[in-house]
Amino acid sequence: MIWLFLLLTVIIAAPVLVEHYRLTMNDAARGSAPGQFAELSVGVTHYEWTGPANGNIAVCIHGLTTPSFVWRSIAKGLALMGYRTLVYDLYGRGFSDRPTGIQDRAFFLNQLEELLEREGVRDGITVLGYSMGGSIATCFAAAAPERVGRLILLAPAGMGLAQNRLMDFVAKTPVVGDWLMLALFPRLFRKGIKAEEEQATNVPEVYEKQGNQLDYKRYVAAVLASRRGILSDVLRDEHRAIQAAEIPVLAIWGDDDHVIPRSAIGSLAEWNRTAEHEIIAEAGHGLPYTHSKKVVELIRSHLLATF
Repeated sequence: MIWLFLLLTVIIAAPVLVEHYRLTMNDAARGSAPGQFAELSVGVTHYEWTGPANGNIAVCIHGLTTPSFVWRSIAKGLALMGYRTLVYDLYGRGFSDRPTGIQDRAFFLNQLEELLEREGVRDGITVLGYSMGGSIATCFAAAAPERVGRLILLAPAGMGLAQNRLMDFVAKTPVVGDWLMLALFPRLFRKGIKAEEEQATNVPEVYEKQGNQLDYKRYVAAVLASRRGILSDVLRDEHRAIQAAEIPVLAIWGDDDHVIPRSAIGSLAEWNRTAEHEIIAEAGHGLPYTHSKKVVELIRSHLLATF
């Protein structure tokens, strides 16, 4: 009986111990990072500017699991269109700090607003959001429509997530859900990356860099905090407010996306009847790094048609 007890103790303790011995995101870990760092109210935020200093401002917000490097190719494309582009790491990812607590819309909007204030970014912003970043971008545009000149959404969240019984249980269950997340998510995440690795990418080493996120403490906790926070919101009212404010919206979707359900396209079309939609054939959820050239082409066409 004692052996069974010891075995159960080891099984329960193992994920917690693995998390305890992960690396800490600190100044040493940030030594090779490009860009700059801002000391904001909740912690350090890593960010980087690309493009001409006098260009119109574009702000790119990444998704749940992949930091700002996901925008590298698209940011270059925007720079060629004359945009001064800001990319940054959301808290819990990349080279930014890993604060604890719920990651709801207020949490993410506070980070974005403080960073924009620090960098002197005012109105007329083109905001791009990918996946969960689409939810953040939508909430920002709905809360401050006078600041947003255009909204571009790539495989955006906010219309409901594809059903996943395990993740639904984890998100809704305190303590047990936290343990399951530590125990199961790293393996599932690496499996998902492995399944994508055969796809061509315009962002060098993107798959390796994705996997490296698991090397650092509180990354897994950040993913769960966002799943319990902003990703639980259905943004019907926000999209209707964006339509009422007459903000031009371009939504770009992957035809073979298994993360954002196809029903999301219909939902957004219903909530904002003026939004423009483009679907990229044979594309999955990784649009910014698997189909960045096509994304830039669609953005350029959208801009030419709406100016």
